[in-house]
Amino acid sequence: MKQAFVYIMANERNGTIYIGVTSDLLKRVLQHKQNLFKGFTKKYLIHQLVYYEVSDSINSAIVREKQLKKWKRLWKLKLIESVNPEWEDLYERILL
Repeated sequence: MKQAFVYIMANERNGTIYIGVTSDLLKRVLQHKQNLFKGFTKKYLIHQLVYYEVSDSINSAIVREKQLKKWKRLWKLKLIESVNPEWEDLYERILL
């Protein structure tokens, strides 16, 4: 099975966040950075990858995405800060 990813993007530290799922994280983040999607991420200029998880399948990633979307905002912020306390854009790291 192909890997899949659940990811969180933000426009700034503690700012507006977006949770998504994809099978190609690099491509999807670049699409967000280039405002190729009409709607929420373009409207709020959400360009920074601040968190991601790897899943064994797209189905498990979708289940996790739905779980995270139901969480309280504070829980989501704590999840991000547990692995990325400075809210760095992780896109450059995954390019390597």
